[in-house]
Amino acid sequence: MKITWFGQSALRIHLGGQVVVIDAGQANAGVDQGELRSGADIVLALDDPQPKVDGSTWKPRPAQRLLEAGEQTRPVDMWSPGQRSVLIDPDEDMPLLVAGGPVPALGRWIERTVVLMVGSDLAERAQALLAGGAPRLLALAAEEREVDAAIGAIRDRLDGTGVVALEPGLAVEA
Repeated sequence: MKITWFGQSALRIHLGGQVVVIDAGQANAGVDQGELRSGADIVLALDDPQPKVDGSTWKPRPAQRLLEAGEQTRPVDMWSPGQRSVLIDPDEDMPLLVAGGPVPALGRWIERTVVLMVGSDLAERAQALLAGGAPRLLALAAEEREVDAAIGAIRDRLDGTGVVALEPGLAVEA
């Protein structure tokens, strides 16, 4: 999985053999919209309607068996576990929860998940996330003061969760 943040909630994510672009219109000034969307398999906004899912009971889909797979990559499944959140379930990668709003209900699946938080109130939302479970990796995408406050608030509560602060335009492999 490779995540590139372009400011605010604009993201380009490579996972499960596909490219997902989120909130391209929110990218920082100077980011070429055509280039950001180029080659994307899916372009969406965090506010776009996705099928609703209860995050406390959701489970990742089983990987497709080689005999069933054929030549085509199976499209990622996408769900909305809460307001301004999208849960992406790819083959050959761990699930990704992009949270731009309040932390949704979480189940045991969170332990094998990358959580990408964008927007404001990161400290409060990161604390709520860790109260519900420890993801494999927590990626924070916001202004430096927001990220610093979040890291300060959760530093002693990580319990094995990795944390990375995203920089605009720089890709991170998870």
